[in-house]
Parts: sequence; structure tokens; C-alpha cells
Amino acid sequence: MEPGLGPEAAALRPRWPALLLSGLLVLSCSLSSPASPPPSLVPRVRTSYNLGRTFLGLDKCNACIGTSICKKFFKEEIRFDNSLASHLELPSDYLPSYPANYSDDSKTWRPVEIFRLISRYQNEVSDRRICASISAPKTCSIERVLRKTERFQKWLQAKRLTPDLVQGLPSPLLRCPSQRLLDRVVRRYAEVTDAGSIFMDHFTDRDKLRLLYTLAVNTHPILLQIFPGAEGWPLPKYLGSCGRLLVSTSTRPLQEFYSAPPDRAADLAYQLLGVLESLRSNDLHYFFYFTHVDAGMFGIFNNGHLFIRDASALGVIDKQEGSQTATRTREDQDIFSCLVSGCQAQLPSCDTIPEKHSLVLVCQQLLPRLLQGRFPSPVQEEIDSALAHCGESSRPDPEVLQAASQLKDILRPLRTCDPRFAYRYPDCKYNDRF
Repeated sequence: MEPGLGPEAAALRPRWPALLLSGLLVLSCSLSSPASPPPSLVPRVRTSYNLGRTFLGLDKCNACIGTSICKKFFKEEIRFDNSLASHLELPSDYLPSYPANYSDDSKTWRPVEIFRLISRYQNEVSDRRICASISAPKTCSIERVLRKTERFQKWLQAKRLTPDLVQGLPSPLLRCPSQRLLDRVVRRYAEVTDAGSIFMDHFTDRDKLRLLYTLAVNTHPILLQIFPGAEGWPLPKYLGSCGRLLVSTSTRPLQEFYSAPPDRAADLAYQLLGVLESLRSNDLHYFFYFTHVDAGMFGIFNNGHLFIRDASALGVIDKQEGSQTATRTREDQDIFSCLVSGCQAQLPSCDTIPEKHSLVLVCQQLLPRLLQGRFPSPVQEEIDSALAHCGESSRPDPEVLQAASQLKDILRPLRTCDPRFAYRYPDCKYNDRF
């Protein structure tokens, strides 16, 4: 990982391109009218750079995700999609994500997606809450306030990330964390230069604050790092972060496929059921569940493969080691507990999350949009019946799981084998498994 950019960023000189982010940061000449002085003045370059820092969230670091990919932005090796930017202004900073292109050599490019940790409105509310926690005016030094909290002082003294250090944080990932899970977070945390140890000896104060802030606000980037797609987990690749933005491989959201041909719809539904199955049962004995679902949480790569696009609502229960149930008490509550959600939110016990939980949500809210009214009789009737049983929360776990299995069996022969499904083609021509 590349080192933090604080001193380097501050040392930007006029010889750097005024357009620091292609399609994102404005050309310095377009900040002035035609009658204005020449755009080569140093202040105009700095103005452009300051706009970029604010957009990226670098002005709020170290209350941010990290800086591991900032140099890619500054070298224009990450370029925003032209449809989102004009020559005169930044892309809307109210958008939750942006399509972009990524390069390692400025010659070959591949699509990526840039996500906000939380929305701009949520960021503003969160930052105001931090200032209000010390009865400060509307603005304050966010980092200074967070550094002085009792929780962060405990983090500074800690050699290992233990359940008591994340007690009271609102993320479903930390609802009932095991030590094995927290060790995995530290060992695979990609925003430090020397990952691999379960101990935090190599973490600077800055690293600890960034990790704590990310865990408190949105654990999506953490999940991408600790359960990487390269190891078979259904998550896109984490490429890095800059300020309060993170970059991952690009997917198209599931809702764009609601009007897809029947064979494509059957393939996506089949994959979605398979993803839920792998989250429920895997070699590492982690049980994953969604607190809620929507079509934007799932995405499809160019090769037709379906992945989890947004993991922010994903909880994890350690079935091997067992989990320490998070009980939120007044003693556990602090500003980190309330950055994005109400401080009074109650966390149900992990023991109350049934195996069928995510299946019921998906069968109720997502699969009907893909499958209903798409196939001839009697196949459609069989699909509708299996969907209805799968989506009944009152049914026992075994009945819901059986209905999902039956639905997969119905969908399997409805999938076609052709180059549109590159993730399993041409293997599907020779092996029924694909």
C-alpha cells in the first residue's frame, strides 16, 4: 500500500496538472471568466486541489477510510466517467457511487466503481454530531475531537483488537464479534503498509483512527478486504480508498436486469440463491446474514457473474468459535455509536437470527421481480409456488431451505449455455455442473 498523502498532498506544486482528477476536478482556467487573468497562477491550481480534497473527503482525514489509492487519482490513473462530469464542475457529490476507469499504465483501462462511505447528507449530520458532542459550534476539528474520546484512548493502548473495543458500534458486522473475526480484520486490513499480523503493533495512531472510523460508519470496505473475491467470496475486489471514497471492481446493479430475457433472469436468480447458500454454509464456518436487502446490494460483472455489490448490511456470526453478543448499554455508547444511526437503536441477539433469514428477505423482495410472469406454464406455476414457500417467514427453517433448493432445481435447466454467460462458458458445454 502506498503511504499516507498528508505531507505529499500539501506539497503539490504548480507543475502538477490543474486537472487533478480527470472529469472530476475542474480545470483552473474554467474557474474564471474569459476576461480573468491567465490560469497559470498558483492560487488557481490550489483552488482546484482544494475542491478535490473536499470532494474526496481528504479534508476530513483521519476521520476517513484511508489514502491507499490517492496517488492513482492525482496521477489521473482513475478517471471518472465522462457522462458524469463537465469541464466546468465536479460530478454531483450527492451521488452514492460513480462509474470510473482504472489503469496501471495509463494505456489499458478497466471499469471500476467509486463508492461513498455514506451519503453527503449523512456525512454532514455525522460531522455535526461530532462537534456537538463537545458543545462546539457547527464546525470543529473532527479528528481532534475523536482522538480525545475514551474509546480511542483505549485503542491507542491496545495491542490487539478485542470485542470490548468495538462494543456499542452499530454495524451488523460487529453485532456479536468473535476474536477470530476481529483478528481477521486486523490481519487483512489493507490500509496499513505491513498487514499480516493479528497484533496492531505496526498500526500508527492515524491507522487506528481510520480503522475505528470505518468500523463505526460503514463496514463495507472492511468486508471486501477480509473476505476477498480472489478466495471465492462473492464480493468485488477492493482496490483502495482515498478520503471518504473507496474504489472496487465494477458491477451493474441487479435492478438493471429486471427486464432481462427469461434465461438471463433464471441464471441471475440461480446465482443469487447460490450466493445465499455460500453465505450460510462455508469452510470457514462463518454465517452471514443481511439485515435488509434491496436490488442495489447485488451487482453483475461483465462476464455475467453475480456478486454482493454493497456489503454494508451484512452481518457475520462465527459458528466455529462462537460470538460475544453485543449488548448496547449507556456505558458502551459514545460518539462512535451514533455517527450514522440513532444511539437508542437496539441490537437483537445473534441467537435470534435464523438460517432462513436472508432467504426469506430475498424471496420476498428480489426474486419475484426477476421471475414472476416470465416463463410458460406449468413452469411458472412451479416457480411461483416455490417462491411463495421460500418467502414465508412463519415456516420453519428446514421448509424454507427446502423451497429454495426446489427453486434452484427448477431454474437450473432454464439457464442457457452461450457466451453471454462468460463466467461459466464454455465449461457449460461439457459439464452439467455449469
